[in-house]
Amino acid sequence: MNITLDRNDEQLTGLLTVQLTEADYAPTVDKQIKEYTKRAQVKGFRPGMVPVGMVKKMYGKGILGEEINKMLGKAVDSYIKENNIKLLGEPLPVPSNVNFDTDKDFDFQFELGLLPDFLLPADGALQVERHRVTIDAETLAQTNEQIARQYGTTTNPDESEAGDYLFGKLKKAGEESEGRTVLLPINKVTGDVAQFVGKKGGDVVTFDLQAAFSNDAASISNFSGLSKEEAAAATGDYELHVEKVNRTAAPEFNQELFDKVFGPEAVSSQEEFDAKVRETIQANYDRESDGALNNGIVEQLVSTVDIKVPTAFFKKWLVRANEGKLTPEKVEEHYADYEKELKWSMIRNKVVEDAGLKVSNEEIVNRTLDKIMGQFNMPNMPDEMRESMRSYADSFLKQENGKNYVSEYEAILAEKVLENLRGKVVVTDKPVTAEEFRTLHS
Repeated sequence: MNITLDRNDEQLTGLLTVQLTEADYAPTVDKQIKEYTKRAQVKGFRPGMVPVGMVKKMYGKGILGEEINKMLGKAVDSYIKENNIKLLGEPLPVPSNVNFDTDKDFDFQFELGLLPDFLLPADGALQVERHRVTIDAETLAQTNEQIARQYGTTTNPDESEAGDYLFGKLKKAGEESEGRTVLLPINKVTGDVAQFVGKKGGDVVTFDLQAAFSNDAASISNFSGLSKEEAAAATGDYELHVEKVNRTAAPEFNQELFDKVFGPEAVSSQEEFDAKVRETIQANYDRESDGALNNGIVEQLVSTVDIKVPTAFFKKWLVRANEGKLTPEKVEEHYADYEKELKWSMIRNKVVEDAGLKVSNEEIVNRTLDKIMGQFNMPNMPDEMRESMRSYADSFLKQENGKNYVSEYEAILAEKVLENLRGKVVVTDKPVTAEEFRTLHS
């Protein structure tokens, strides 16, 4: 057997050629044919008594092809590992005109996509902005309104008033569709409120969507389910087919409500309740801000780190690896996204290698236990009870052939990579309001 690699470092590709002679495969093939004679069932012969020549004539070509495929797979894998070749995807077999009936020696070729070496930015070379949300009175009022709606008493009066909600289907005027289900808050209408007051189930309200909400795409998006872009583009008259009126009587802000919202005896006064609400909102925005920061780090690195990609090979590999799911046309259409994902994967792997990042089994189990405890709303479960849940966690991690284990492993490793990268970038905090944050990250 002879293996050679013809590299094209400019294109980051390689052509791997494997040359097999009869001496390479014949012993293994002959052994398999003899083994097959012991199992072959041919009419007129007792089991195990079928002549080798007959078996070779009937099944030899198939056995030859199977054994050569196995030999090729092992040889290519070994060559790549022994020569420390960093590949994009897997080797792609080059079509060949092999004739197993007449040929004795064979040449097989494989296209390789080669991954380049690259350098990560020096520590402190990149700057990323983190948006720190300041909780204002408006955000606090909106949250209290949501709490009141969630825990208040809801009725369905015959006619709507200014503080009610209209439940129904919204669609473009004249459009031949059922429309989308919405809950329109009349108190959020900044235009002509009167057109929504005094409405009953079965009524149809035709109105200018932009005028009703003063061209505020965020407000339209919040109740309609449209994206910000769709909401901004939703011009002209719309129809709301009212199905019912919802009216919520706000609950009393007493101990019963405090316990429902935050659990028994977590807070015991209006002041403590307000402080807890503010703390919860702040924690949620801080978590979202950290997520946005991580995305910013990824974007910065992908756009600034100089990584050359074997584009032609990558496109071909995407089609082959996703046969039946991706066409060359689809790959072209979304290629920028595929390349971005590839570059981030390479950067992530380099960080793992350079920093020697590892994930232990104990970390995976503990993370799973934390999730389980969270589901039971018992984050501070006693150690004895936590230990008793380990078998449940182990069982969960083994499900779907270990898919859950791999998923937790990847999640922890991703967190470690981003934590490592945070130490290499300069993070600048910028105070923003909750509305500004939603606009920036919607």
